[in-house]
Amino acid sequence: MILRGWKYEDILRISELEKECFGDEAWNYRMLASSFGTESFVGILADDGGDIAGYGGITIAADSADIGNVAVAEAYRRGGVGTSLLNALCEEAKRRGAARVFLEVRVSNSAALRLYLKNGFKGVYARTRYYPDGEDCLVMTREL
Repeated sequence: MILRGWKYEDILRISELEKECFGDEAWNYRMLASSFGTESFVGILADDGGDIAGYGGITIAADSADIGNVAVAEAYRRGGVGTSLLNALCEEAKRRGAARVFLEVRVSNSAALRLYLKNGFKGVYARTRYYPDGEDCLVMTREL
C-alpha cells in the first residue's frame, strides 16, 4: 500500500467511498472536485494496488489547517490506514507552515475519537446541534 496525492481521475471513486462511509452527509463529487481545484487543499489517499483503501483531505491556510474528511474502506479499518493518512496530512500541513491542525468529529463516533486521541489530537470545545440530525460535534486540535 502506498500513500499518494489525489489525482483528478480518483475523485469519482473517492466520492463513492465517501458515500459508503458517511451516507447522506457525504461530500458529493462536485464538492470533492471543487476542493481538489483549490491551491490550499491537499488530498492524500491510500492506494492498495489500484483499490482506494482510504483517503483524507486538508485545507491549509497560514499557520493552521483543517482536516475536512478522513475515510477508510471497511475492509481496511483497524489496519493502520487511518493513522497513516492522519500523519501524512499533518506532515504536509507542517511542511506548508501550519502550527496546528483542527478537525470536527461526531461525539458518537467512538472509533474516530479513539483514532484522533491516539494520534495526538485533543478536544477543545463542542458545537451543539452541529449536524443536520442535531448531534453535537467535538472540535479537536493537534499542535505540530
